[in-house]
Amino acid sequence: MTIRRTPVRSNNPVLTGRNAVTYYNPNQQGGYAQTDSVGYQTSYGYTPQPQQVTGRMTIDDVITKTAILMLTLVAAAGVSWILVPANLLYPVAIVGSLVAFVSVMLVSMRQKVSVPFVFAYAIIEGLMLGAWSKIFNYMYPGIVLQAVIGTFISAFVVLAAYHFLGLRVRGRMAKVVVVSIIAYAVVSLINLILIFTGVNLGWMAIGANAGPLAWLSAALGVVLAAASLLMDFDVIEVGVRNGAPESESWRSAFGLLVTMVWLYTTLLR
Repeated sequence: MTIRRTPVRSNNPVLTGRNAVTYYNPNQQGGYAQTDSVGYQTSYGYTPQPQQVTGRMTIDDVITKTAILMLTLVAAAGVSWILVPANLLYPVAIVGSLVAFVSVMLVSMRQKVSVPFVFAYAIIEGLMLGAWSKIFNYMYPGIVLQAVIGTFISAFVVLAAYHFLGLRVRGRMAKVVVVSIIAYAVVSLINLILIFTGVNLGWMAIGANAGPLAWLSAALGVVLAAASLLMDFDVIEVGVRNGAPESESWRSAFGLLVTMVWLYTTLLR
């Protein structure tokens, strides 16, 4: 008996990291006759019923885990919003951004999903988002609510385009998107580190200080985040169809959370 393996790969670096995971559908059979549990060939004119397989990822799993992580993030953001004093908002926001970036790398590079790391990321990201959101709300009252609404509207539009229009990011286009995301993240990280030295490239500038480079950064970020969402939806659908392990629902939920946070912060700017 042979088992035909069907690769399930995502071009999203958050969902794969350095280890591309391959799943297979246990009910897909090769062209050879099957044998029963004691080794006899089943050639009596009937088709054996496939064994019930448990522990596989489902859409409900991904939705539930994404909701749990999102609530964890929102709770941490609320704590940061309420408890962090005004004079510490910038340090918390900047340090939180750096730690969150490292957390993403740690989770993405592991072949096996670490649920504690995923929750740690959600908490750290929430503390960072709470600080940044409060800073923006001081400057532009009401802008945070607008950014939250805009984020979910954008996500639903992307989901509708994926489901009803069949919009996909695959092949060469997916490679271009991945390279662009990595380049965008590197430039943003360099800009964030340089802020500590008093140098600002203008890549993440806001308000009256925002020049053409900042507008380009924001627009490019929205486009790349939307493309990343399309790749997230694609790998989730294919993973469910091909029988990905249930543990991979945490990786998928983590990928969705990272993309949604990125989309929110870009729209906020």
